[in-house]
Amino acid sequence: MPGERCGDGRGLVAFIFPGQGSQYPGMGRELSSRYEEARRVFEEADVTLGSPLSEMCFRGSPEDLALTVNTQPAVLAVSVAVLEVLRSRGARPGVVAGHSLGEYSALVAAGSLTFRDALSLVRARGDLMQRAVPPGAGAMAAVIGLSREAVEGCCEAARAAGAGGVEPANINAPDQIVISGDAGAVRRAGGLCVEAGARRVIPLKVSGPFHSRMMAPAASAFEPEIAGVEIADPVIPVVCNVTGRPASSAAEVRTLLARQICSPVLWEESVKAMWQMGARVFVEVGPGKALTGLVRRILPEAALVAAEPAVPVEDTLEFLKGVL
Repeated sequence: MPGERCGDGRGLVAFIFPGQGSQYPGMGRELSSRYEEARRVFEEADVTLGSPLSEMCFRGSPEDLALTVNTQPAVLAVSVAVLEVLRSRGARPGVVAGHSLGEYSALVAAGSLTFRDALSLVRARGDLMQRAVPPGAGAMAAVIGLSREAVEGCCEAARAAGAGGVEPANINAPDQIVISGDAGAVRRAGGLCVEAGARRVIPLKVSGPFHSRMMAPAASAFEPEIAGVEIADPVIPVVCNVTGRPASSAAEVRTLLARQICSPVLWEESVKAMWQMGARVFVEVGPGKALTGLVRRILPEAALVAAEPAVPVEDTLEFLKGVL
């Protein structure tokens, strides 16, 4: 069965895990009905949180799923459910990474966090992030078709003009940078990006200015939550958002999880780091296909597949057999 390294030595298999924004109503319902391993994950989630998270995933409205406090444990549960089905059939990653919230799924895959502790952490994380900034005070927007340096310059110009705080928050791909901060400053910086040649600036439907300095109070309040769980050294490399490099120890994982809330997600650097480590096959594990699209823009030569919960896991396994 598919393992950590391609059979002919062509490279490692990377599992990548999506974050907030990948959720959709009904996610995981078909997976749970088809695979016992997935059912057990959802049952554990319901017991751990003391609420029917599975019902939120399977039958929740788009509005309810969009609430950060619901989104984060829901996406984690669906991603881990897909992971467990893949692992039960012999698929093993050689390196893992996750986008923002997805880093918790990656840490479960690497043995650093138990699923139970990851659920508790992301529920607390989502609540703190949702409450950190008053509704409407912060915003995020995706800038398409402008370099990181140019986007940083536009943010700096908006700050210098007194618009408020705004900064790059997600370095997703060479031509996709997400900015985050005060709502007025995000609008001002977005306008400057268009003037500088951006193809599009797309306001994001989020409940806060995530991965910006406005999240610093949430990061500070989250530190005691992290201190209260056991974190183990990763058994496989976990490339972290904050550094774009693998975490080498449990202590480093603990530090980076708190910093991640108010630091940029260095996704492009993370993907390139996995490539430099030998990853040639990237499997998106969880709802949606957003990361598959980003990796394609960063590494057109990579082999890619989205292990989406609505797709039979056997399809993913067949793809892996074909490239390993």
